[in-house]
Amino acid sequence: MPTITRTYDIICFGDEVPGILALVCAGREYYRQKNQYPQTLLLLKGNSKLGIGGHLVRGGLSYLDRSTVPPAIRQSNNLDTFGDPPAIYKEFLQRAGVALIALDPVKADSALRAMLQEVRADIISDIEIKSVIKEGQKITAIELTKGETYAGKQFIDCTVNAELAQAAGVKKLKGFETFGLPDSELAVTLVFETHGLSIERLKNVEYLYLKRFTKVTDTEAQKWLNVAAGGNTAKADQLRKDLVDSKGNLKTMFAGKDYIDVRSKAFSIAYHAFRGTALSLESSGTILDNGNVAVLSQGRLSWNAVLYKVNADQAEALARAKAKPTPEMLREMLFVRKWFESIGASQVKPAEELYIRHAGNITGAVNPLSGSQMLTGGVPPTEALGTFGYHFDIRGGINGLDERAAFKGFNNLAYLNPPLFNIGIQHALMKNVPNLAVISPASGFVGYASSAGRIVEFNCGVGQGVGIAAGIAIAAARNLADISNTQVRTILAQTGRLSQVYGTSNTALASQLGNFENQMIA
Repeated sequence: MPTITRTYDIICFGDEVPGILALVCAGREYYRQKNQYPQTLLLLKGNSKLGIGGHLVRGGLSYLDRSTVPPAIRQSNNLDTFGDPPAIYKEFLQRAGVALIALDPVKADSALRAMLQEVRADIISDIEIKSVIKEGQKITAIELTKGETYAGKQFIDCTVNAELAQAAGVKKLKGFETFGLPDSELAVTLVFETHGLSIERLKNVEYLYLKRFTKVTDTEAQKWLNVAAGGNTAKADQLRKDLVDSKGNLKTMFAGKDYIDVRSKAFSIAYHAFRGTALSLESSGTILDNGNVAVLSQGRLSWNAVLYKVNADQAEALARAKAKPTPEMLREMLFVRKWFESIGASQVKPAEELYIRHAGNITGAVNPLSGSQMLTGGVPPTEALGTFGYHFDIRGGINGLDERAAFKGFNNLAYLNPPLFNIGIQHALMKNVPNLAVISPASGFVGYASSAGRIVEFNCGVGQGVGIAAGIAIAAARNLADISNTQVRTILAQTGRLSQVYGTSNTALASQLGNFENQMIA
């Protein structure tokens, strides 16, 4: 047994924002009960000198996916555009100076550091796990490759691949094994920032492309479109058709207060023509997709747009390798840089780390969460900690899903409305490792649930709940797994931090999806 370097009350492994906020909430809750801060530690594999905050900070993902709430529900509950977000998430956004959607990584880093400092948390970065020490089912300590061993009472894993949980012997399903597709995984992204490209300039360039690509007599432009279509006439027609909306208007970009939604594939077509590759993840391995663009200060634009095809093993390996982009990925970025410079960018800077959307799911959660449960409204309103809405977003697609679905007799998945569901923490707590929570896209999601459950805002709501649960668990010398949603909800209500609850149930769709999810696993 290695000698213990230091003992903590709570250790969080990984520095994704939901985990950090969970640690902050745990510290505050314990302080509220005991009038002193617990001993807390943030352990991360990445380099904290490049910022803390996982893929939102070192991965530069500035365009935040926010909760989707239908207008009628917003009206009847008197809600803002994004509903009523978790209190801790609202506080984080406010402290990082977010207007609506754009999060500046530098400001996010300082907001998170300040919050951790207030609860007196320690931070240790650049580490690797050598082994996890357990007593019975519980984790007692983490031994690092450098020789130190950190003991703890409760543990939080917020990594995309549930790395601490895996080291503690928790079984993780590979890729979309929950659909019977263990090799398939969502694409990864290398976010990049452009400098010197004004929104006005972008709009003009896009408009020009839209005009030319939709004009069949423009032979040069049609040649480009053909390259992007991989020489396939039907695909070329489809691409051309998708450049206009149902009313026949060009699908020009929409520029909001601090973000831009690129609605057409005009830039994608132009880039792929320049690159000489087909606009197909399947055949090219990399695509420039419609950009989600965050508008930052000093003329910087942050682009979530380049998708790289990976399988489950590659996603796991990338996550373990500190999410560093591969040499091939960086080579592709040289072309991206060239192309963006050709339309007026003075600088194009890729992020330090990749945005890995998903890397499998753990099994053995106290109460796993499926896509069909999300469609029935999530946890019961009486135990809910808030509400979150988002579409089942499988950006870049899940390889083999349509074929497997068709084989099982399901031909139309387009019926899936975005769920609006109530939040709990039971899918993040572990039955067999009762002092561990996994708050990430790798939590106990089943079927379609991980596609909506991987979104940061939702996981911050879960993180807030788990943090409070950890505070309760330490104060009362109990296990995380024994803390209920209702206990957490009571504290949120007592402290005036309980969000409104407005989840909706769509039983017909839910039973269809439930049937699909069950058949797909079989």
